[in-house]
Amino acid sequence: MQKRKLGNSGLEVSALGLGCMGLSFGYGPATDRRDAIKLIRAAFERGVTFFDTAEAYGPNLNEEVVGEALEPFRDQTVIATKFGFREGVPTNGVDSRPERIRQVCDEALKRLRTDRIDLFYQHRVDPNVPMEDVANTVKALIKAGKVKHFGLSEAGVASIRRAHAVQPVAALQSEYSMWWREPEREILPVLEELGIGFVPFSPLGKGFLTGTVDTTAKFGDNDFRSIVPRFSSEALKANQTLVVLIKAIAAGKNVTPAQIALAWLLHRKPWIVPIPGTTKLHRLEENLGAVDVKMTDDDQIRIEQALATVEVQGDRYPSSLQNLVNR
Repeated sequence: MQKRKLGNSGLEVSALGLGCMGLSFGYGPATDRRDAIKLIRAAFERGVTFFDTAEAYGPNLNEEVVGEALEPFRDQTVIATKFGFREGVPTNGVDSRPERIRQVCDEALKRLRTDRIDLFYQHRVDPNVPMEDVANTVKALIKAGKVKHFGLSEAGVASIRRAHAVQPVAALQSEYSMWWREPEREILPVLEELGIGFVPFSPLGKGFLTGTVDTTAKFGDNDFRSIVPRFSSEALKANQTLVVLIKAIAAGKNVTPAQIALAWLLHRKPWIVPIPGTTKLHRLEENLGAVDVKMTDDDQIRIEQALATVEVQGDRYPSSLQNLVNR
C-alpha cells in the first residue's frame, strides 16, 4: 500500500483509508460486531492504516468497534474521529461548545481504547460557537496529549482560514467525487495554499459510481439514500449517463468503475486521501486495487472532457438536513 502525507502536517497515512460509518450508520442495519471487526482487521492486513469513525455513527457503537478492532495494532494505525453534534445525533443539530468538545474527546478515548486521537475533526461548523473557540479548545487538547491533529469537515473557506490561524488544520474531510466536484471551485485552492490535506468522503457517490445502483434501486427506511434527492428515481435515471461514461473508461483499462472513480481522485492531488467505506471484503479488495490503477495526465484530460458533457441531477442532501451542508 502506498503512503501519503496529509498536507504539511507530517501525518502519514495509507493512500486509501477506510470509512467506517456504514458499518453501523446510514445504510441500513448495523453490521454484526464480529463481522465489522473482521473487516477492519482485514483492511489493516492489506495495508490500510487510516480509519475514520465518529461519535455520531452509532452513537457510541462505531467507535467501540473501531477501537476493539485496532487495539492490537494501535501504534501502526491512524484513527480519526469527530465531535460536533448535540448528544452525538446529527438530527439534533450542531454543538461545538468547548465543554462539549472536551467531553466528546474523553468519551471517545475510552470507546477507542486509546490514549490519543490522531485526527480530531469538527464534524460540522457550529454557527453559534466562534471558530476561534473551537480551534483553541482542540489546541489545548493537543497540548494535553489527548489529540495529535486538528481537522474540519464540510467547512467553508472562511471557517478554514479562521481555524487554521489559531491551530494548524491537518485535514479537511468533505464530500468529493466525480459526481460532486464543488470543492474544486474554492476549497482545493485554499487547502493547497495553506498546506492542508483533503480526505474525500463518499468518493464512490454513496455507491452510485460503482455502477451497481440502477434506475430500479429501492432503499430501506433506515438507508439514508431513501431521502436524498440525488437518489430519487428521476435523478437516478438522469444520472445513469455518468455511470455509462465511467463504465466505458473502466472497460478500456480492464478495471472496475469503482477503481476508476477512486484512481481519478488519487490522481487529482498527492495530498488527497479518499476513505471509501464498505461492509464486504470483496468490495474492500476492489477499492484497494484502485491504488495500482495507472492514471496518466492524458487519461485525466480525456475524463475531464467527458465529465464536462454530464450534468448531474439532484441535491446531495434533503432540505431537512441543511445542518449537514458546509459553512
